[in-house]
Amino acid sequence: MKAINLWALAGSSLPLLRFFRRMGVFGIFVFSVLDSSFLVLPFGNDLLLIGLTSSDRGGWAWIAYVIAAAIGSVLGVLLVDIPMRATGEKGLQRFVSPHRIGQIKEKIESKGGMTVLLTTVLPPPFPFTPVIMTASALQYPRTKLLGLVFGGRLIRYTIEAILALYFGRKLIRYINSDIFAYFVYGIMAIAIVASIISILKWRSESATERVA
Repeated sequence: MKAINLWALAGSSLPLLRFFRRMGVFGIFVFSVLDSSFLVLPFGNDLLLIGLTSSDRGGWAWIAYVIAAAIGSVLGVLLVDIPMRATGEKGLQRFVSPHRIGQIKEKIESKGGMTVLLTTVLPPPFPFTPVIMTASALQYPRTKLLGLVFGGRLIRYTIEAILALYFGRKLIRYINSDIFAYFVYGIMAIAIVASIISILKWRSESATERVA
């Protein structure tokens, strides 16, 4: 049997991912842009990559998926970097609590490159977006930031693609379970709410600044 397998997870549980999956390389590119921007889509891009890779077992399309996902992540980060770099630490407080800002700021100032790289490679709940926002607000070099994101995502997605190629069928047993399906639905609900709050908060603060 080919990959009615792993994609049964994203297909039956996540219609949104199934939509992007149909677009192939372009789909994962667009989804990666969204996943690394202000939108909250935890695990979504990883599941999409695994689904696409497992459906092409034996081929080399997974390389294109990995590269497209990495480039998309860089563009998504750039969408976050531009406004955060312009607003600085003051604008950062709209999205990240002062306590967390202090923690991340200390890490970035002492070992910025390693902090950005790790947060790019490691999956949730490691705080990817807060770290990127803080780095941009602190004026961490943009070229270096984007380079680390590309390298980190390339490592992460390559590992996931290889695992999907060799262990895809074993993962299906867990992915198609009811428990995992409920978990994904919960993540989706949190993602939608968090994304809406993030966008509304940004628009509200921007409107207030224009009036002032």
